[in-house]
Order: sequence, then C-alpha cells, then structure tokens
Amino acid sequence: MRITFNDRPLELAQSMTLDAMLTRWYGTASGSALAVNQTIIPRQHWPEYQLQDGDEILLFQVIAGG
Repeated sequence: MRITFNDRPLELAQSMTLDAMLTRWYGTASGSALAVNQTIIPRQHWPEYQLQDGDEILLFQVIAGG
C-alpha cells in the first residue's frame, strides 16, 4: 500500500491506522494536527482511522500565538 506523508512517498506492508503509522515511524505526535486528503482528522479518531492506498497525509505542528 502506498501513501504520501508530508510530500514523501511511503510504502506500507499492510493496512494500518493513523495512530499505528505515526507511532511506528515518527514516535509521538504531541502538539500536532493531521490532515488526510486535505481533511483534518481529530486526534481522538487517529486510533480507528484506517489508511487507504493513495492517501495523502500532512502532519503539522500546532503553534500558539497572539
């Protein structure tokens, strides 16, 4: 299965959840937001959201400011 993560191609041996993919390759994603195919996925849904072939994922840091 092929996905794109932050504009880089990534090949997965099997389908997995967002949470599993992030934990396996990127460790903690504390203070981050995530979009799949240009749709924000709330953090509480990451453990159940199944990645699909061709998904485009963007992980970005949340920055507080005023």
